[in-house]
Amino acid sequence: MIVCVCNNISDREIRQAVELGLTSMEELRRDLGVATCCGQCFSCAEEILSEHLAATAEIQETVLKRPVFSN
Repeated sequence: MIVCVCNNISDREIRQAVELGLTSMEELRRDLGVATCCGQCFSCAEEILSEHLAATAEIQETVLKRPVFSN
């Protein structure tokens, strides 16, 4: 879905930017140009950013452990 019509930025690009380390709207503005023209996409972009940051934090907190087998 296109989030920023002015700069043709999709939700997928915002999620990818988060995976590459962006963590704020200021960084999205600087690196992708989100919300730099008309500003109508700001709230949608911020919501996608927040949701994906929360999802990636949850994944990072999950620790997979192998069972320990003893002889």
